[in-house]
Amino acid sequence: MSHPHSEDDFDLRARAELALAYEAGDAPAHLYRHTPWLARRWVQTCGVLALFATTLLGGVLAIRPPELVRGAIEHEYYERTLRGSFMDQDKLLAHMGLEAARPAPGYPQLMRPCDINGRLAYHLTTFFEKGGLVTVFAFDQPISLPEGEGWWNNVYWQVVTGRDGRPLVLVSEKKRALDVALRVFAPPPA
Repeated sequence: MSHPHSEDDFDLRARAELALAYEAGDAPAHLYRHTPWLARRWVQTCGVLALFATTLLGGVLAIRPPELVRGAIEHEYYERTLRGSFMDQDKLLAHMGLEAARPAPGYPQLMRPCDINGRLAYHLTTFFEKGGLVTVFAFDQPISLPEGEGWWNNVYWQVVTGRDGRPLVLVSEKKRALDVALRVFAPPPA
């Protein structure tokens, strides 16, 4: 029977002889593991952050309203506190697809022509008893705006096809006000 420590003694002697045979120091460079550039932690972190930023930007751009709607929202912001009637009510209502002989819907606060992104628009800000303040924009010339809705720059907006088939832009701080305004400005469901 061999001694249980005999292998340990052999290993110790072999290590001692090998230690004397080779110079102490770092192993040759070709023996080190080379980490691929893309496997480095900081590169992965930068990649994840870039992916997150791109996704976030894509999400913001996806919900961003069309340029003409953004212009209408900005215009409404700057004229939110104006009051008065600066144009003939019949002409304004005709551009919004409503009967000219009827009174303006709600409690009109502001009626005027204005310029939105270089286009002549008719601006009606009116108050609905069970909804709130709504601003409606109708454009003088035919425009192409897809129907849609959303929330942008702290207001709700909606593009609807008016009773005369032309698009109207509705803007309000309250979603409920847009719902009330739709009953007046959008054609009744078929």
